[in-house]
Amino acid sequence: MPAVTTSPVSKPVVERNNSVAELIEMAVRHGEGKLASTGALVVETWPHTGRSAADKFIVRDETTKDAIWWDNSESMTEAQFDHLYEDFQSFRYGKDHFVQDLYGGADPAHQLSVRVVCEYAWHALFIRQLLRRPEVAELAQFTPQLTILDFPSFRAAPDYHGTKSERVIACNFKKGIILIGGTTYAGEMKKSVFTVLNYQLPEKKVMPMHCSANVDDNDNSAVFFGLSGTGKTTLSADARRQLIGDDEHGWGDNGIFNFEGGCYAKTIRLSQEAEPEIYGACNRFGSVLENVVLKPGSQEPDFEDARITENTRGAYPLDFIDNASKTSRAGHPKNIIMLTADAFGILPPIAKLTPSQAMYHFLSGYTAKVAGTERGMSDEPQATFSTCFGAPFMPRHPSAYGNLLRELVAKHNVDCWLVNTGWTGGKYGEGNRMPISATRALLDAALSGALKSQPMRKDPLFGFDVPRSLDGVDDKILDPRSTWSDPNAYDALAAKLIGMFNQNFEKFEAYVDKDVLASAPGIAQQPAAE
Repeated sequence: MPAVTTSPVSKPVVERNNSVAELIEMAVRHGEGKLASTGALVVETWPHTGRSAADKFIVRDETTKDAIWWDNSESMTEAQFDHLYEDFQSFRYGKDHFVQDLYGGADPAHQLSVRVVCEYAWHALFIRQLLRRPEVAELAQFTPQLTILDFPSFRAAPDYHGTKSERVIACNFKKGIILIGGTTYAGEMKKSVFTVLNYQLPEKKVMPMHCSANVDDNDNSAVFFGLSGTGKTTLSADARRQLIGDDEHGWGDNGIFNFEGGCYAKTIRLSQEAEPEIYGACNRFGSVLENVVLKPGSQEPDFEDARITENTRGAYPLDFIDNASKTSRAGHPKNIIMLTADAFGILPPIAKLTPSQAMYHFLSGYTAKVAGTERGMSDEPQATFSTCFGAPFMPRHPSAYGNLLRELVAKHNVDCWLVNTGWTGGKYGEGNRMPISATRALLDAALSGALKSQPMRKDPLFGFDVPRSLDGVDDKILDPRSTWSDPNAYDALAAKLIGMFNQNFEKFEAYVDKDVLASAPGIAQQPAAE
């Protein structure tokens, strides 16, 4: 037995389904966090300020061996998991812990009952705010389909447990158990629920999506795919539309539905002026602020301070957003928005996609990182391709999700758009960030249906349709090449980016039809610069 998992033997105190106020009181009393002047609970997760993707494992057994995309997932044997589970249980029974019984999924037909057992009161608060909370009467009959054991101070032994480090996120789909140890980052819990739903739902012809979603008063819903930093949470939090959710949804015969009951928003440089809904939700009692620095004396959150991490976060329930949907459900989407923050400054601010192009860009999952967002990055932008806009959470092969999306888009006649929230007039460091006013104006026109009737041009590189003009938006910004002072420099960097797209897509070529392959970008003859 590895010594790292031992714990003093004593009768633990088990707290079950505590209220928000009780959990906050216990978290503060135990020294897990402190209250900001705004009432939010502020906690620090250093050194674990993000997900530990390399430490996530799926048990390979007779049910998963042919179902999992093993190129994207680390495997663990059943015996290794059983040893790990036994040690987690021994560790658990020597510690006080907190139990929350919750749901994943707003559609009762596809709902997953989840029991989360946490070492920390603030982790129990976090997951209570992020998942869906049963009615009190339901708790008496609650039977978990998934159990998560979340013990940050547990340390795995790589030689014994088959892990890569002392951190571990181990998923056993057959037994319905997830083990999380060695990390204080609370987001591992919610993403583990997402992973399980991503595994289960495609068999029911339900599309799991890493996306935000909102809806207007006429039940015209919209889905926003996007990786971190592309504006997924910000753009879906529109005061004129009801928010269905900010991160994880399903799409089935009954329409779309949120997996969660809360939001997990990035808060770095959050301001009341730019994002009033999110700012207000983060600054009230019941919210959890991760790694946000407090100003000395006033205890006021300083959302500009990134000394702990750029990945500061706020977790809060959906009802903290005034215009959040009461049901977290809506009809079939009218529009799908794929967000990318193109730091190369090549993509237009918006483009209309055919169904084949939508599948190509969904499988590509492109965005770009810039210097300062991760350690060791150079001054040059770095292309990132995360298939399905959420590769770490997609256990099945991407083609399973891509084909399901394509079927649903065709069946329900959905308009698909690619939106660049990144740079214009040059790459990062030379150009400027895409004006949020232009992005919102173009999105508004897309969601209302007005944009698809505008005159379009065929982009010579990517083949999609780009509007030539829109009232209130500078025509020049709609043609990225024209915004560069040196069109030849644009051409050179565009060729480089296209090469990255094509190289990345090679792994999907055997799984898609010819029309999807034909949607790949190519080098075209540009008009001569004036």
